[in-house]
Amino acid sequence: MGHRAHRGWLWSAGLVAAPVVVVSWFRTVPAPWPPLVVQVVAFTPWLAFLAAAAVLLALPSRRAWAILPAAILLTAQLIWLFPPEVFLARQGGYPQVRGPDAPAAAKLTVMNLNARLGGADSAAIVRLVKDHHVGLLTVQEHSLELEKRLARADLGSVLPHRVSHPRNGAAGSAVYSSFPLKEVGLVPDTAFSMPVVRLETGDPGAGAGLTVINVHTHAPVDSAVHQWRSDLAAVARAGSGAGPTLLAGDFNATYDHWEFRAMLEGAGGGLKLVDVATALGSRLIPTWPMRDYSLPGVTLDHVVTSPDVSGSGYSVHPVNGTDHAAVIATLEIRLP
Repeated sequence: MGHRAHRGWLWSAGLVAAPVVVVSWFRTVPAPWPPLVVQVVAFTPWLAFLAAAAVLLALPSRRAWAILPAAILLTAQLIWLFPPEVFLARQGGYPQVRGPDAPAAAKLTVMNLNARLGGADSAAIVRLVKDHHVGLLTVQEHSLELEKRLARADLGSVLPHRVSHPRNGAAGSAVYSSFPLKEVGLVPDTAFSMPVVRLETGDPGAGAGLTVINVHTHAPVDSAVHQWRSDLAAVARAGSGAGPTLLAGDFNATYDHWEFRAMLEGAGGGLKLVDVATALGSRLIPTWPMRDYSLPGVTLDHVVTSPDVSGSGYSVHPVNGTDHAAVIATLEIRLP
């Protein structure tokens, strides 16, 4: 291969690798990046394809100084896609404890959906709840009209308990459950309603309960990026209590945002949390956009738990009438 051909391959590899390098820098450095950067970082998982292409383009050049950086760049993307620390923590934690000395556990299948201004198909929601034996449903952008449609679709026959804050626009929320619910507060200083609910999975006197936070942070657009960061920090503080905890909702953030990872790490002295999709190797399954936008999919909707709650059976389901997908996971809650 001639010198000109080598140079052509190198130029091609460099051009493909350049955006990967730039976005990787933004992904790595925990800084208050402007809204456009925050939005671009959400698509980091797709950079693995560009990084792989850069390696393939560099190989024909047979230049180690070109191949090695491209290989390092690809390795970084793969580590971010499947974080070793998440899998190691899961292998060493409660989810893997079995045998006669294993703690008792209560099973609960949870489902989350951003209903997009209350426009989600109520019949489809109830069908998913019934088909997957969902015992807890959290809804964002919940409206009074959606609440009425869910009632007509007979949601109450399977999830008779409800804590609901219907609103016009994006601020509404609801929690439906097959177990008794008690609202114990709201996450303070947030753009949208985020109720904190106590769910009893057994005898209330036995303490077999779960604290549920219905999460909906503001989207990181324009000047609201500051509210988005504030919302995530407020959620982290709200999820720092004792006992089994579930945070389910539309976080408007992916695992690639340092603000989301800081929340999981217990920023500000809070409790360390686990993103179920990431722990199960399923974080590449997108939850948005399901319609209306010509964009690659990203995972904005999450089921997040305290370490004493394990997750399995994770799946994502499109629902008509909303641009978000429903997220379903089965949880095992360690009992006292």
